[in-house]
Formats: sequence, C-alpha cells, structure tokens
Amino acid sequence: MPAHSFDYAIIRLTPRIERGESINVGVVVFCRTKRFLAAPTHCDQRRLQALDDTCDLTTIQEHLAVFTAVAQGDPTAGPIATLPIAERFHWLVAPRSTIIATTPVHCGLCDDPQLVVTQLLQKLVW
Repeated sequence: MPAHSFDYAIIRLTPRIERGESINVGVVVFCRTKRFLAAPTHCDQRRLQALDDTCDLTTIQEHLAVFTAVAQGDPTAGPIATLPIAERFHWLVAPRSTIIATTPVHCGLCDDPQLVVTQLLQKLVW
C-alpha cells in the first residue's frame, strides 16, 4: 500500500509574548487522501507555570479545545468548523499574533495518520 502525504504543525503557547518563551501544547495533522484532520492538545501545568505563574490554565484549555473542535468539524465550535476539511486545516495553521499559534507547516509520508498524531504528541508535546 502506498504511503500518503501529510502535513503537520505544532501548536505552541507563548504566555508572555514579550519574552518569546513557548511550550508545545499540541499538533495539527492533515492527510488529504485519507480525509483526516486532527488537532489534539495537552497543556502541562508545570511547564506553563514555569514560564508564567499568573496564566489562567482554564481559559487556555478552553481556547485549545477550539483547535480540537474545529479539526473535528464540531459545529458548536462556530462557522469555521463547518468548512471543508482542507479549509479548516489552513485556518488552524494560519499565522497568528496571539499567545496560541502554530509553527510553519511541515510534511511527510505515512500509512496511518492517527499513528503520526500519537508519535508527534509523544515526541513534541508530552
């Protein structure tokens, strides 16, 4: 079976923009041929507090949940979540000037995009 191309970006949290320090809090993985899009997130409270102990973890987790909901196409996440899968991916990885943003998009080949999600989370987030 031929490998499928996929694109991914890391979701980063920079609680104090002026310092430029960030932690990886998730990944966005898109595989067009498998019609796959996922954006799981995880914010390590200890790491976050090491960068900024005044951050509101609950609010940050709510904002991160929107990434996941948009990727899943959950209509409760707003009109962006109802867009076609490729458009949702491009919205998720669009450059932002906020404390939650994504890295540039990278690409690769895989047989199972869900396995890629797990591997990227293990390597880059947890």
